[in-house]
Amino acid sequence: MSGLSELGRFSEPALLVLISLAAGPRHGYAMQEDIAGLTGHRPGPGTLYGAIRRLEQHEYVEALAEQERRRPYRLTDAGRAALTVELKRMRTVVNAGQRRLAIA
Repeated sequence: MSGLSELGRFSEPALLVLISLAAGPRHGYAMQEDIAGLTGHRPGPGTLYGAIRRLEQHEYVEALAEQERRRPYRLTDAGRAALTVELKRMRTVVNAGQRRLAIA
């Protein structure tokens, strides 16, 4: 498992979508609001749905049945595994940076 590296420069929005969906299924607007709460920045529809499309192509997320004109998405087992790999990789990088700055 290679985490999200195959998504290249698109990996940050994808990462945020996966983190949002790790709490349970959400539709697009709910993801935008959740991501805004996490980062202080609300992704635009193009960014959000572009990330969702790429994540669907990798089978990291899947659409559920439409509910009241909204389409929720959920994290797949492959998405959970990719998110786990990516978060571990990020933890390693953060720990190295903190050591180098002598803040940890």
